[in-house]
Amino acid sequence: MNVADVTVGWLELATSKSVVRRATVVAFIVGSILVVINHGDAIVHGDLSAGRLLRIVLTVSVPYCVSTYSSVSALRASRKGSSQR
Repeated sequence: MNVADVTVGWLELATSKSVVRRATVVAFIVGSILVVINHGDAIVHGDLSAGRLLRIVLTVSVPYCVSTYSSVSALRASRKGSSQR
């Protein structure tokens, strides 16, 4: 199996409906908590510059990426384990 096949397989799993749905829920919940912790005071005071908004988007994006990576890794490990039985 070459790198291109692995990458395509990884992307197919990462964009599957179940993985995207799970990662979106995690990003919404965890990202909201992180936004309040990291940017709550600025939001309350109305300090929402373009730079701040970008950091808020990145704050929510990180849990999405972590959840996606974790889900894809678990699915691949599960499939690999099933094929070895």
